Amino acid sequence: MGVIQLLKSQFLSHLIFYYVFLASGLIVNLLQFCTLPLWLVSKKLARKINIRLCYCVSSQIVVALEWWSGTECTLYTDPNNYPLYGNENAIAVLNHCSEIDFLCGWTFCERFGVLGSSKVLAKHELKYLPIIGWMWYFLEIVFCKRKWEEDRRTVAESLQNLHDYPENFWFLLFCEGTRFTAKKHEVSMQVAESKGLPKLKYHLLPRTKGFWVTVQNLRGNAAAVYDCTLNFRNKQVPSLLDILNGKKYHADLYLRRIPLELIPEGEAECAAWLHKLYQEKDSFQEHYTQNGRFPGPTVTHPRRPWALINWILWACMLLYPLGLLLVQLVSSGSILTILVSVTVACAASLGGRWMIGQTETNRGSSYGNKEVPSKNN
Repeated sequence: MGVIQLLKSQFLSHLIFYYVFLASGLIVNLLQFCTLPLWLVSKKLARKINIRLCYCVSSQIVVALEWWSGTECTLYTDPNNYPLYGNENAIAVLNHCSEIDFLCGWTFCERFGVLGSSKVLAKHELKYLPIIGWMWYFLEIVFCKRKWEEDRRTVAESLQNLHDYPENFWFLLFCEGTRFTAKKHEVSMQVAESKGLPKLKYHLLPRTKGFWVTVQNLRGNAAAVYDCTLNFRNKQVPSLLDILNGKKYHADLYLRRIPLELIPEGEAECAAWLHKLYQEKDSFQEHYTQNGRFPGPTVTHPRRPWALINWILWACMLLYPLGLLLVQLVSSGSILTILVSVTVACAASLGGRWMIGQTETNRGSSYGNKEVPSKNN
């Protein structure tokens, strides 16, 4: 292990990341609350401000992947569609195979300039989580309770509200509903067999109702569905904690652009279309397993410097006064103040580690561990 890699794995390095993220995140949350009166005066301006405030936070997580761990991301796509990415609204359908799938999705959002505005379908409980949850609330993220009768109306209303959104966005959607595990896959394939659906080898059955509602309510707003199939080389299974420790990975993303008008409008027809899409995604994964790459050409899209610049600015602004405070505390010689400082540092570390823990596979949703009645599929 080299010296730089050793430094990346140290507690102090992690503590700096936690501190900058937590402190800047709370500042951003405060600024977002200050924009509340602005929504009554100019909704468009309030949205634009919140897009940039959200970028200040979410881009820091991208920095951990792209610049801290040095993880590489290769894009497989049709070069003719490449100029459209980032210049249109789209629904991005991703597979859910690891703890950092969302982070890889954010990375490609960043590279195409839509990170600050992009949306996800998130658990309702996250709305109350400081920093990320509060940030998403002001970004008009679509929250759901995973109870279809309640979610159908609220999700539709949230999506309709995006028709006058002032900037391009990607709506990131994990149609499988939960992260892939062997146990969930076994149960999912039992459901497939009971319904007469083709079995999948690398995916869970997609949840079709949420996809149909998303497509129906974004028609006339989103131009296409981006079918995204993600893999990591050498069969690696990355975690966010590994990224924080500076471990480097190589992600490959196969991206197909499908015009939204090609997707059927009827619910049953749309469900059949989505099941076929996942059968195709399974074949792409099989091709990757056998050949070590996805089919088709690759397109190089370099990292942008803005996420790193944003983190450096926050670090300079927040670490300098912290350093002065620590010097004063140590020079004071007070055991009590030193103990309080150590306690606060440990609390910041535990807070950051707790947030990371929410992404770990063994802390993932139980959604999909047992058969769900057919009305939810």
